[in-house]
Amino acid sequence: MMDRVLFTKGHGTGNDFVILGDPDGALDLTPGLVAALCDRHRGIGADGVLRVVRSAKHPDGAGYAGEAEWFMDYWNADGSIAEMCGNGVRVFTRYLVANGLAAPGPEGLLVATRAGVVRPLVGPETISVHMSTPRVYAASTATVGPLTFPGVAVDCGNPHLVCGLHGSPPLSSLDLHVAPGFDRALFPAGVNVEFTMRGAPVEGADLHVHMRVYERGSAETLSCGTGACAVAAVALRDAGLDSGTVALDVPGGRLTIAIDGERCVLTGPAVIVATGDMLL
Repeated sequence: MMDRVLFTKGHGTGNDFVILGDPDGALDLTPGLVAALCDRHRGIGADGVLRVVRSAKHPDGAGYAGEAEWFMDYWNADGSIAEMCGNGVRVFTRYLVANGLAAPGPEGLLVATRAGVVRPLVGPETISVHMSTPRVYAASTATVGPLTFPGVAVDCGNPHLVCGLHGSPPLSSLDLHVAPGFDRALFPAGVNVEFTMRGAPVEGADLHVHMRVYERGSAETLSCGTGACAVAAVALRDAGLDSGTVALDVPGGRLTIAIDGERCVLTGPAVIVATGDMLL
């Protein structure tokens, strides 16, 4: 007899997720099941899985139960567990609201993650989320084939390596079918690697940046929310700015990041596209 798993599919600027409603933590979610769901040829296809579970019902969320009812149990496409996903928490929030599981007020609502509690603010088209402030902390390098790029390590609750390109080679020419090489002593749990180029001025933003990203556990994705925050922090620092707004273009669309002291707000679309069930 085959089992059926009910799912919802959503995305934030093309960073797509299989969403599993599991309020009481009853689903036996395994790395194999996650990989099967995310398989783009034999499964539903996604960059990762978002399990929607009450904080009190998940061991990684129980410590936040007094502050946030819902815990985002995020898994990468290969079945590994990740600490945080900026686009994921925005799509997670859209699911909560669309299904009547949360009613955000003017101050938004609270969502628990492995990187702590964040505060999404819900709009009709976009969702903004107050993220932890990116911490820029070390210089390093990434390699793509024979090329080596200087970069900066950034902690956004998960690890990032931001590498700026300066026109040669073009950002579009990088071959990211294979994971970039990186310093495993600095990043023992792996790292998301962002490659960036400055863009032309954009109205309403202090800086404009283009980004491609290779996410650990998911390969190249069309967007990465925490990666966008990491890139914005580095771009502002390199421009000599303590705060500002960065318009960030990824292959899947545009995100906006506003950083001001201890505040980092990521804004972009969060879309529910389908519901259904999968036979296992």
